[in-house]
Amino acid sequence: TYPSYALNLAQLGALCISNLCATKPLLSNQYDYKNSYMYVVDQHDRIIFHPDEKRIGDKIVNNTGLGYIRKNKSGSIRLVDSRGVDNLAGFAHIPSVNWTVISQQPTDELFAKANTLILEVSLGIFIFYLFIFILIWWISNFIASPLNRLARMASMLNQPDIQDKIKEVDPWYFEVLKFRTSLLLSSETFSHRISELKQHVNTDPLTGLYNRRGMQLFLNELIDTRTEFAALAIDIDFFKRVNDQYGHAKGDLVLQTLARFMQDNFREHDICCRSGGEEFVVLMTTGEPSVAYKAAERLRKTMQESTIHDMGQITISIGISFWPKDALDVSEVLEIADNKLYEAKHSGRNCTRSTAELES
Repeated sequence: TYPSYALNLAQLGALCISNLCATKPLLSNQYDYKNSYMYVVDQHDRIIFHPDEKRIGDKIVNNTGLGYIRKNKSGSIRLVDSRGVDNLAGFAHIPSVNWTVISQQPTDELFAKANTLILEVSLGIFIFYLFIFILIWWISNFIASPLNRLARMASMLNQPDIQDKIKEVDPWYFEVLKFRTSLLLSSETFSHRISELKQHVNTDPLTGLYNRRGMQLFLNELIDTRTEFAALAIDIDFFKRVNDQYGHAKGDLVLQTLARFMQDNFREHDICCRSGGEEFVVLMTTGEPSVAYKAAERLRKTMQESTIHDMGQITISIGISFWPKDALDVSEVLEIADNKLYEAKHSGRNCTRSTAELES
């Protein structure tokens, strides 16, 4: 504390005066840091040394600490000097000459410095801890980031590209590697199960084509993406006669054969569906009537020219409509395709009818 510092200075000055008896050369005759200074008083309370030479010889009056200083040989005290200035002082007595060396500094000056020092220290500590906090946060985030990414991906295993995203995470330490490996295995299992479930729910078990549910999913996707398409409604001619004459097992064989011809005849991104019984639907992603008509005719001729287990010639009839050319409502487009199919039936069967009137 400052009083102890002032006391030590006073004791040092007293020792120097006592041993050398030459005070003025040894004591500073200038005000020191923050107006701190040292002066000497005799047994009659007169100033015999002071940095301000004009005060040498003055008698000390109205000093609130003078009584305490007289009673004690050394110590520290807070006092108001004869000029009314509040000071912190340390003092020491020289027995040989009965003098007292006093070192003091204005309280306001000292406290101002103390406040500045506290502020500087506090600011330094704040900056230091802020730096430490940012460093720890960065290190923690760096360590936790891959785990956090993998945790978010664990809730998105149904996304088609999730495995590629999981593989992009760098497993730079063991825990991340284990987590990533486990998540990849879970994703593969999940995808396999989902694929099996979708296959079971959205496909026809007899023909392997999409059922009505599967067809509706693709219809929704085509509408959402504003993709033009042609709807081909296909029906096996006299299918009831096939079942009655050859039995349902042979009827199933006819259905399976037509399904295989459909998959071979249309493009990979065209959607082949069995809508029920002997009725089929193909969603061709094209807005060109000629392309849809040629594909329909190719399928019709393939079926006409094939012989299935000595059951003779089995033919199909096809009706074609287009979205959004024929209607904006998808159900209306499918209904138009059915109407064109019935038109083909009434025209003698084994033919194709389209809303674009490209029939030959």
